[in-house]
Amino acid sequence: MNAKETKKISWPITISWCLYDWACSSFSSIVITFIFATYFTTQVAANEIIGTYQWAYATSIAGLVIAFTSPLIGAIADYGGHHKIWMLAFSLIAIFCAALLWFAYPTIHYVYFILACVIVGTICYEIAQVFYNAFLPFIAPRRYIGRISGWGWGSGYLGGIAALTFALFFFIRNGTNLDAETAAPIRLCGPYVALWYGLFSIPCFFWLPNIAGKTSSVATAIRSGFKELMTTLRKLPQEKNIMGYLISHMLYADGLNTLFAFGGIFAAGTYGLSFNEILLFGISMNVTAGLGAILLGWMDDYWGAKPTVIFSLLCLTALGVPILLLHNKYIFWAFALSLCIFVGPVQSASRTLMVKLTMSKEMTAEMFGLYALSGKITAFIGPWILGTLTMRFGSQRIGMATILVFFILGVATLIPIQVPDAVSAWPKEGVD
Repeated sequence: MNAKETKKISWPITISWCLYDWACSSFSSIVITFIFATYFTTQVAANEIIGTYQWAYATSIAGLVIAFTSPLIGAIADYGGHHKIWMLAFSLIAIFCAALLWFAYPTIHYVYFILACVIVGTICYEIAQVFYNAFLPFIAPRRYIGRISGWGWGSGYLGGIAALTFALFFFIRNGTNLDAETAAPIRLCGPYVALWYGLFSIPCFFWLPNIAGKTSSVATAIRSGFKELMTTLRKLPQEKNIMGYLISHMLYADGLNTLFAFGGIFAAGTYGLSFNEILLFGISMNVTAGLGAILLGWMDDYWGAKPTVIFSLLCLTALGVPILLLHNKYIFWAFALSLCIFVGPVQSASRTLMVKLTMSKEMTAEMFGLYALSGKITAFIGPWILGTLTMRFGSQRIGMATILVFFILGVATLIPIQVPDAVSAWPKEGVD
């Protein structure tokens, strides 16, 4: 199938592709962002400040590993083929790490066990996303790419809603037969994530076609992939638009990553939200973010990916200021949920912008590996600064304020980027 000539949406392929985001979002929302992040800082670590500090450094370690391995693994996959197998392998490791969180008991002795599971699981979850993103230009008709990208992000947020809702009502609130003293209702969320992730990702691996391209032995793929990556990195400074966009994406993605990692922790520590309120807050955030990604996907196709990203980042910044200054938790809810409307469009349009800037490249996984690199290479900086300032001043507000700086810098560096108007360079080789 030639992606350039595709006129209509293949609904089985599109739905199965979106369903993977629905599946893996359970890991992101329950392990990385809400339940286990809050559980670790409030019930496992010595105190909330130290817990925030430890979680920040764990996030930084995962970000560094993701940054330096994603491009190489993507390049190897482009030369060796079998993109779905790579995606499956890393997904399975992330699923296994989630299942191990059943043993995350509420005592300081399990701090490093929990952090190890989260670090390894996060690394594999994120690398699987490299291959997931690489399928977009091959499955999406040219004039629908923004909307399909938005549908994928929206599916992820809706998956987060469903996963959090189930966890809230069946484990946290109604887990009467589970031992609360050992946090069994929360620990059960680990195997639950593993089941959710594995079950709902099955259609993707059956329906999603393989990316047509080179197929080599493992040894040849490693040698060729490494060589191609080095060549690409040497030539990257000459690709001013791509290089400039990767820098811009690096900045505002650092802000987004930090926001995701510490949003629930901030709500609990600064605004005093209870554990149940944190779960409801997470569900509400996913609702608004999912609606934003789905409903504003048209803006990407008709207005353009770059204006969509800039507009959304400015809205995130404007709505973030009162969250840092106000004290009433109900006003916090109002501004936080309004802010989340623009999170999805930033992520969705960023993905389509990368496609449009690199559509003449044949190394799809490698290019999205570089995209992941730009999103993670400085990912340790945001959490490190946040954790350091939180510890130094004893204030989560001061630490969270750094996120807005990353958004502003992202907008400033994105403005000069020129996006090609023509789409004649759409991939010539589609999926087989």
